[in-house]
Amino acid sequence: MEQEAKASAENPLIKLDQYCISEDYGFVLPHPQTHLPSYYDPWMEIATSLPQLIENHQLRSKVQKMPLLSTGALRDHKEQRLAHLALGLITMGYVWQEGDEQVLKVLPEALAVPFCKVSEVLDLPPVLVYADCVLANWKMKDPSGQLNIENLDIIFSFPGGETAKGFFLVSLLVEIAAAPGIKAIPKIISAMLHQDMSSLENALQDVTSSIFKMLDVFKLIHDYVNPEAFFNTLRIYLSGWKGNPLMEGGLLYEGVWKTPREFSGGSAGQSSTLQCFDVLLGIHSDPENGSAAAYLQSLRDYMPASHRAFIQAIASGPSLRHFVLAGGDSSLKKAFNSCVCALAALRDYHIQVVTRYITIPAGKRKREGCLFHSAVLTLAEKGTGGTRFMCLLKTIRNATKKAQLLDVEAL
Repeated sequence: MEQEAKASAENPLIKLDQYCISEDYGFVLPHPQTHLPSYYDPWMEIATSLPQLIENHQLRSKVQKMPLLSTGALRDHKEQRLAHLALGLITMGYVWQEGDEQVLKVLPEALAVPFCKVSEVLDLPPVLVYADCVLANWKMKDPSGQLNIENLDIIFSFPGGETAKGFFLVSLLVEIAAAPGIKAIPKIISAMLHQDMSSLENALQDVTSSIFKMLDVFKLIHDYVNPEAFFNTLRIYLSGWKGNPLMEGGLLYEGVWKTPREFSGGSAGQSSTLQCFDVLLGIHSDPENGSAAAYLQSLRDYMPASHRAFIQAIASGPSLRHFVLAGGDSSLKKAFNSCVCALAALRDYHIQVVTRYITIPAGKRKREGCLFHSAVLTLAEKGTGGTRFMCLLKTIRNATKKAQLLDVEAL
């Protein structure tokens, strides 16, 4: 009976595929669908030509002529994900077609109804999420070629040209780099349950190596994403309508709800990978980090349901932090701290990137008198998720650094 209980305790975490997680791609959707049945051509034609329609100020008129289509002809999960991606991009483009001017606060029924229905099926909110534009928005130019940025393309884009493409693809590759670390988590859980210190240390080293690989890949952003183009062109299309001064009260989904709803825009805070490592290492277990932890918890609603379940399974399992402390093994403690240091280094670098791609361009526009509108200025100080990003990022980074196990803790 005891062995049976132990087996059932570790089984949910051992089989990654039960949580729609790939050993090769991590939380990334492997080889997403790129086409929908011809019935959905009205959606696909608009989504495919989105940058041109926005730049020519024609998207809104196209959407207003869209037929109201049923979501019943979507045949499987990958088609549902592609539909959510397409409708999500169209929605963001429709709301923000004119940038921070002439913002529309009502989504037409022909767009709102199917978007909300496919969102309900996927248990995702009806807004473009990170799981759409990063995890499910890619294809290989040569399927038999290497998985590198030169052989990758995105399915749909926003205005911003190569910068938009580069932003999504670099983010994608960062997620794929995390796959070996995610694959190691079931091994960590199993090693704790079996008191296998050697396997646990090896698995922790795999997590550390994976996080450092994420950091190395993240550095590609400087080669493929222009700061001015990101800030002035792409960023607005990732902004949601929660805590957004340009969208006070939220967006009305015509034909779905009688009152407007608020949803955050896509952001790295919605990355299942980062939250997965946080929970594994007990990053936000300190009560002093309550507000940051609560915010990150709220962003799990923007992740695929199976990924949320995986994170919750880790949280409900044995505490790695407590296990390492209780064991008093110095090499194990060192391996744990290496993981924490790697994650802190990644977050340090993220702050540097945000400074270059948001803070500095925002300061430049302000000096040039371009951010004269108080709402626009406030938006520039916030992340696409609707929170003051720099303060939040530093809080999370500091919490990560504090998660290291000190000698005094082991006494």
